[in-house]
Amino acid sequence: MTHSKIPLAGVIGCPIAHSKSPQLHRHWLKMLGISGYYIPMHVETDDLETVLGALPRAGFVGVNVTVPHKEKALSIADLVTDRATLIGAANTLIFRKDGRIHADNTDGYGFIQNLRQNAPGWIPESGPAAVLGAGGAARAVIASLLDVGVPEILLSNRTRVRADALQQEFGRRLTVVDWVQAGNMLDEARTVVNTTSLGMIGCPPLRVPLDGLREGAVVTDLVYTPLETPFLHEAKKRGCITVDGLGMLLHQAVPAFERWFGTRPTVDSATRATVLR
Repeated sequence: MTHSKIPLAGVIGCPIAHSKSPQLHRHWLKMLGISGYYIPMHVETDDLETVLGALPRAGFVGVNVTVPHKEKALSIADLVTDRATLIGAANTLIFRKDGRIHADNTDGYGFIQNLRQNAPGWIPESGPAAVLGAGGAARAVIASLLDVGVPEILLSNRTRVRADALQQEFGRRLTVVDWVQAGNMLDEARTVVNTTSLGMIGCPPLRVPLDGLREGAVVTDLVYTPLETPFLHEAKKRGCITVDGLGMLLHQAVPAFERWFGTRPTVDSATRATVLR
């Protein structure tokens, strides 16, 4: 009597107990009737390479990686997608049958799909995008916005040198604005994105003046705790179309789940409700 292996996947971080990814993937596994498991794993940075080398032999088909492992995971991988190289980090690893680790980054994909689903009238080419923050999440956002046709990115970060470094990488379609002038770049922006942790529960508020927000602009915040941040609340009051950050988490998981388990899941109201619980 033979038994096929049950596919295993998971998420690696340090810490990891807060992650909503296990709820999300377990929901899809159950809804799609797939015999598989998705496991959260707390792994220290010094142990990452050893753990990744052992997981395929334990039946794992892949893992997500989150803070602080995204950059190191990229360097460990044997194969890297162009978008992961451009962003400089990996959030998804696929363990191939030939033993090699394939690294990808689906954060930008998740960001764009979230906008398309929750702001269906959004037209990327309609005008500049204003991006607040210049960390790893900003890299994924900038790369994806440029890829779908946003004509210009206006970027501001509390530490200007980080924004200048991104300008050097992404070129002439990206313009850096001093943080003290960040509110001014909203005047012409048709898309506005907060990629910082400002406004998250337990973090300082986002103090950028929002007077310049244009009615009808699409405004999104990568923060999803709270689901409606003060930034989104104020934007909605000013007549903007607001999109919360939870959808990015949901959509970035879709390509990974499909690669690991062979079926493409759907992001719907039941998916959101499961994760919010």
